[in-house]
This record gives sequence, C-alpha cells and structure tokens, in this order.
Amino acid sequence: MKIVVRPYAEADQRALERAGVHPVLARVYAARRIRSSDELAYDSSRLLPPALLANAEQAAALLADAVAARRRILIVADYDADGATACAVGVRALRAFGAEVDYLVPDRFALGYGLSPELVDLAAARRPQLLVTVDNGIASVEGVARARELGIATLITDHHLPGPELPRADCIVNPNQPACAFPSKALAGVGVMFYVMLALRAELRRRGAFGAGAEPNLGTLADLVALGTVADVVPLDANNRILVAQGLRRLRAGRGAPGLNALLQIAGRAAAQATGFDLGFVAGPRLNAAGRLADMSLGVECLITDDPARAANIAQQLDQLNRERRRIEGEMLEEALKAVAGFTQAPGAAAAFFEPGWHQGVVGILASRLRERLHRPVLCFARADQGAGGAHAGLLRGSGRSIAGLHLRDCLDLVTKREPGLVLRFGGHAQAAGLTLRERDFERFASAFERAAADMIAPEALAPVLETDGELDPAHVTLGVAQLLEEQIWGQGFPQPVFCDTFAVETQRLVGERHLKLRLVKDGRRFDAIRFNAIERGSGGHGTALAGRIRAAYRLTVNEFNGLKNVQLNVEHIET
Repeated sequence: MKIVVRPYAEADQRALERAGVHPVLARVYAARRIRSSDELAYDSSRLLPPALLANAEQAAALLADAVAARRRILIVADYDADGATACAVGVRALRAFGAEVDYLVPDRFALGYGLSPELVDLAAARRPQLLVTVDNGIASVEGVARARELGIATLITDHHLPGPELPRADCIVNPNQPACAFPSKALAGVGVMFYVMLALRAELRRRGAFGAGAEPNLGTLADLVALGTVADVVPLDANNRILVAQGLRRLRAGRGAPGLNALLQIAGRAAAQATGFDLGFVAGPRLNAAGRLADMSLGVECLITDDPARAANIAQQLDQLNRERRRIEGEMLEEALKAVAGFTQAPGAAAAFFEPGWHQGVVGILASRLRERLHRPVLCFARADQGAGGAHAGLLRGSGRSIAGLHLRDCLDLVTKREPGLVLRFGGHAQAAGLTLRERDFERFASAFERAAADMIAPEALAPVLETDGELDPAHVTLGVAQLLEEQIWGQGFPQPVFCDTFAVETQRLVGERHLKLRLVKDGRRFDAIRFNAIERGSGGHGTALAGRIRAAYRLTVNEFNGLKNVQLNVEHIET
C-alpha cells in the first residue's frame, strides 16, 4: 500500500486559521474542501428544510390524516442499525403525536429484505391501515401491490437507489428517487424518517393539533439519528454532519436515549465523551448483532424504551450477541483467508466467496474485512435459511462491499443485463449491496461479477492507496490536540485525520498476542505508539521485527489507562 498526502489549498488553511481554527484542524479541514469556518457551524437551524425533500409534505398529510382518524399504523423496519434507529425515531415521534403505531421487523433469514408479499401477509394479521417502511421499500413493487390488494395504504421512506420500476405506493419519500431535488442525496434511512417527522410536526402545527399544549420536541431524537447515520456509513456531507453533531451534543449533555447510553456503558464508553467512533464502532455493531444473529426487534426495543433498567438488560443481551458475532466472524475470516492464500495468481478486479457453513447474518461484515485485505470489491455468500415449506432451499444470500472506483449496485445491474435470470434479486448503493442467487449458479456468477467489475473499474483504482494529512509537527503531538481531533465530526467521505512521518524505532514488543507496542523517535522526541492486529492469527508472533527507521501512517489518539490519559500514535500502516 502506498502512502500519499491529500492536497489542500493554503489559502483555505489561512482563512480558517484567521477565523480561530486550530492550525492542525485548519490544514485537515482545508484538505476536505472546507473553505470557511461557517461550514463548521453545526447548528440545527442550518439543516436543509423538509420542504425540499420531494413528497415529504404529502407524506406528512397522509400521516396527519391517519393520526386524526386513529388509523392503525405499522412501521416495517429493516434489520440493520439504520433500520432500527429509523424505526425507533418513527415509533417515538408518532406516539408523541398521538398516533396508534406499532412496528414489525422481518426475519432476515425467513423473509429476506424489504416489503415482500409474504411480509405484507404477515403484517396483515395485525390489521394495519397504513404501512410505513423505513430504510427499505423502494424496490418492493410486488409487496406494495399485495398491500393494495388487501386495501392497506403504503408510505415508503427509503434512501436506497431505485430500480427501473417504482412501487405504486400512496407516497414515496426518497432523496434518490427521480425528480427529487433534495440537495443531500446522502441521507440515511433514519435521516429520511426524521425529515418526514419534521414535516409531520409542521403539518400538525398547521392543523392546530397541538392546541395550547407544548408540541413534541423532535430534537430529543437527535442521538438516534446520529447513531443510524454513522452506523450506516453514508457520506457525511454538510447536512449529515449537522445531524451527527446535534446527536453527539445531546449524548454528551447526558440527554441521550436510555438504550444508547446503555450500549455505550456496557462497552466501557462514557456518553459524556461520546464520539463518532463510539457510534460507528461501539454502539452500532452491538445493535447490528441483533439483526445478524437473532431478531432486530431486540435492538428496536432497546432504543424505544424509557426505562434505564430495561435498556441495560437489553444492552447486555446485545453485547453477548456481538461477542458471538465476533467469534463467528473470526472463524469465517480464517476460512476465507485460506482461500485467498490458495490463489495461484493475483485476484482479478473483484472476488466472490462462498462456504456452505457460513452464517448468513455475518457475510456482510466478512465482505468488509476481505475488501480491506484485498483492496477489491468483494461479495460473500451463505446458504439461505430454507424458510417456511423450504421456500428458500437451494438459494444463496450474498452481501458485498466495494472500493472507491466501483459502484457496486451498478455492477450487479450490469451482470443482470448480461446474464438475465442469473441474479434473482439485488439492491443497494455504491459501496454496499445485497443479492440472492441459486447455489448451482455461484461459479457462473463469480465469473460474471469479476468480468463486469473489470470492465467498469479503472486499473489504477485497484492499487491500494492510503490518503493521509501529511507530517505533523512534533509540537502538536499533544494530548490536547488529540482530544481536539476526537471531538470533531468524522466519518464516511469526511475521514478522520491520518498523519504520516518517518520515525526511528527505539523499542518494539508484542502485547496481547497480536498487537505491537512501539516507542518511536522523531527530532529527538519520543512517542508511544501501537499497531493493533499487527500479527495474523496462527503466525506464532513471527514477523514482528521492524526496521530501524520506518515511514508510518498513524492516527493521533487518547489512550486512557488506570484513569490517566496520554497521547498515543495508532499506527495504521507501515510503508515497506
């Protein structure tokens, strides 16, 4: 992997410094195309107005009519963190508005993704009068048609890319649907639902529904919106950064939802110092574990309860599921790496993997791990659970992750055009996608996928590159600067700073069997550093020795041990 330095405009850096931005942050922000400190003012008043989101006002009217008529509303959620938070936002807000609302999360193993006809039949047993999808539905043509047959109205809220045919729903709210001019196409599913709730509050206000009483404060949902936005790894454009900043502000002030607080607490993280890392890599995976291994209803219940004791109990269950998920993932990764080691030649432009014993709920995260190792778009497959009556026998369910330079959903679309009938179902977006195919077709699909990727991706995109923010003056390697960096809003498309420098290696030792503890020296100053997971499983600790001088890419972090905080360099990569 080659270490490169992000370019930036010195004029932008100087302008930010003149506005009072710390010099390190000024350079980092300039490299992310920030030109004015106004772009870093994350006040809620700067959010894009709901009126710009196509059909949001129509959705608000539909929901307001349902609230006034006491119609039964059923939210149909997705089984990941985005779907769970979107569901929780909808349930909490609609109940605050006086709606009669419940939710349903499909069994991902029996029913798969989205509002399928089978799921509509299951939902019909609850006698809903309005189905509201969150983080799904844009591809549910048949499911919406089935709802129409049963006389059930449908409101689709989603953010995934639409297919060639839109469902004939009563209303669709999706920033990525045709003719929607909403400037932020990067809204997560929870963001879309939050915007619909903002539009609904405005509609109820217009109708005088709140009377002389105080209207519900939707700002209380900001932490859940932030969690879903970060966990779904959508690009953090300006609007999404505001949503995340508002949520973190609420968490740090001690006003977070009991369930989110409990998820952080069980992981040993303090809500008062919550960061985007805590949302994406602490709370998010524990919430996702329910959808991967069990029932995401457990995750939704964690987020909608106001009882701290109940929240703590559910968080403990989610933590246990996440430990099991990590165990399964580790075993699957070892199997996949053995397959990679058996390659007789370098992998092509993309790769697909399948093992009969793999767990369907973990293939997505496995694909992410392999994508990082191979720097290739990767799809991983597991056998689908057979479902009622063996309906899914002989099928594989796959999940994929891509790299910059290949739009994964468009690649799958090309495969389906070249070989009609090969892929039974697919959906997703640029960086992640899911699909279903017949097990007997796996080898044919793997070849077709690799060919389509090779035709779409530029050869230079397959060369792994690590973008950094250049050298860091030793005077700025301080606890204060590390804390300042951690407090900022970072995420997909707005990456956390990574610096690069050349160091002398003074000492190195193995800790925790797999991690390399280092003492590095630059310009006469010594720095504590660590490289996590430096040693592969089963290597016996071989290959730990580093040369006397190294060029390293690293993050500046805060290390806390026995109540004491110190600055530490977390080494991401060592250039050889």
